[in-house]
Amino acid sequence: MSTSQVEPETMERQRPAHAPADHTSVAKPKVGVVLANLGTPDATDYWSMRRYLSEFLSDKRVVDYPSWKWQPLLQLVILSRRPFKSGEAYRSIWNSEKNESPLLTITREQTRKMAEALEARHGDRVRVDFCMRYGNPSTDSVLRRLQAEGCERILFFPLYPQYASPTTATANDQAFRTLMRLKWQPAIRTVPAYFEHSAYLEALASSVREAYAAAETPPEVLVASYHGVPKRFLTEGDPYHCQCQKTTRLLRERLGWPEGGIHTAFQSQFGPEEWVGPPTVDHVAELARQGKKHIAVVSPAFSSDCVETLEEINEEIRDSFLAAGGERFTYVPCLNDRDDHIAALVAIAENELAGWL
Repeated sequence: MSTSQVEPETMERQRPAHAPADHTSVAKPKVGVVLANLGTPDATDYWSMRRYLSEFLSDKRVVDYPSWKWQPLLQLVILSRRPFKSGEAYRSIWNSEKNESPLLTITREQTRKMAEALEARHGDRVRVDFCMRYGNPSTDSVLRRLQAEGCERILFFPLYPQYASPTTATANDQAFRTLMRLKWQPAIRTVPAYFEHSAYLEALASSVREAYAAAETPPEVLVASYHGVPKRFLTEGDPYHCQCQKTTRLLRERLGWPEGGIHTAFQSQFGPEEWVGPPTVDHVAELARQGKKHIAVVSPAFSSDCVETLEEINEEIRDSFLAAGGERFTYVPCLNDRDDHIAALVAIAENELAGWL
């Protein structure tokens, strides 16, 4: 069970070994696992979107321009307009039943399933929870709650198969900021990039096979679309672009397809500088102009469907392909809470928990 479902009063407490009889009882020592995802606005209205976007776009890992140059532009120009457009995008995919974003719904379900799997193996020694880098539940609140519940060791698990400074690194940064403010820090480990893990690759390949089997006719091309980063990140030491290219190759080999069977492209570009490419929205249009009538798009860098997949890929990028002459577009959903994906995440977590459990 996720720690967010456990009331502090019900947590098992005990007097520390060798402590005097009048020593205050403390929570029984446990190991925590925290799944960390990107984040979500609390709602789709202007002010909710503005708060979320301000936190996201003020992160120096995301936009590393000098504050004196970037913040006036962000606060006075970009955030006066962008919350309206982003709110519209979120409304098109919003989980109206739960009144939350799909990313929050899916991450909660991933956490529940991982908790069940880990607790079945290790009992109540393990607590599994999730946090968001931007928005709620915050990284700080979750780590503090786990510590209060007796988690003296915590595995922090950014849900990004490929490492990138604006994703993995900033999630870890936020966890470390909380540690900097704690009098009693738990021991902490972070999960590295896992795009080469066999179970992850098999789950990804299975999702492609299933999407192709469900299609009336097989797509002619599969496009692996990754979130973009500025091109200068490559020369500054970020391995993300290389890991994305390798993910595509490993996926192709797992599927048994020939070279050229999967194209790599990058989405979500903004700003004036050059980004890694080709841009997905342009690449799919070019495929249509080349005579491709049916393509599929998969998102190997996203562990959960979100606005970048459900709205950007399955709406904007789909429209770009169809407007250029394409006829059929197949979106391969993210791995989300598929059983094989959860099994992969559990295997990765247990490997990183070696010696703790």
